[in-house]
Amino acid sequence: MTNAIDEAGQERGKWEPFRRFLAHPLVLLPIGVVLVALGAILPGFVINALHIDRSSPLRALSGLLVGICGLLAYHAFLRWIVREPRNGVRPGRAGGELTAGVLGGVILFSLVVGAVALLGGLSIVGLRGTGDLWVWFGIAFYSGMVEEAVFRGVIQRQLEAVFGTWAALALTSAFFGFAHLMNPGASLFAAFAIACEAGILLGAAYLVTRRLWAPIGLHMGWNFTQGWIWSIPVSGEGTPRGLVETRLSGPELLTGGAFGLEASGVALVVATIAGVALLRYAYRKGEFMPPRWKRCHTNE
Repeated sequence: MTNAIDEAGQERGKWEPFRRFLAHPLVLLPIGVVLVALGAILPGFVINALHIDRSSPLRALSGLLVGICGLLAYHAFLRWIVREPRNGVRPGRAGGELTAGVLGGVILFSLVVGAVALLGGLSIVGLRGTGDLWVWFGIAFYSGMVEEAVFRGVIQRQLEAVFGTWAALALTSAFFGFAHLMNPGASLFAAFAIACEAGILLGAAYLVTRRLWAPIGLHMGWNFTQGWIWSIPVSGEGTPRGLVETRLSGPELLTGGAFGLEASGVALVVATIAGVALLRYAYRKGEFMPPRWKRCHTNE
């Protein structure tokens, strides 16, 4: 019996270096990104093959399904690879935090629209009706859920475990801005604006709650308001058919040009101020983490 126990202990010891390697945050990071991406992309392929009409409510349902699959993949990553029994996608406080996030996104982007209109860069042409309502529900669902699971749930979280909160927030925001360089009409200023206004705002929303629901809601509310309510290009993806028909005119610094208001100096100022306010609140709550080497030194 003793020999069997010793052999089992030796077997576990043999795999211990591999387990430690696999548990390192910089190893977990690419694994998490790939798993969440696959969780969203695979059902997306199936749904795209169905060629659902733009006017069908199924467009919204399909976006919700892709988003949920991405979140389920993220949950599986935390539960079975990171091995965390409690994580930031459990539904306990989802309703309140999602609602607060969505309302925050609607209000913030509408403030940007109002400010640009007062400065003469935006005019309202008329009302269209429902337009591509179901399409924009779908876009809001999957962009909010999948992108937040990847950038805040995996990238920011794993970088924070090594480099601390400040560096993780800066790096994740930079990655988020860089990812938008591939969008139509993108420029270096557009990427910089996205990194500051969205990267800081969404990253701070995650830090305040240490859950994904608030940043998911913010992302969804911002994109839906921008694309459907105000018919403004979302990250350069063409002019949407939304509820209110609007026209942008004036210098790119004011209107964002072909990329849309996200590349506007007004959006940069408004959203970044909101993000800094949330950061200050998170810092005062004690949610900031020092780099790994400082934590290890403190524990010695």
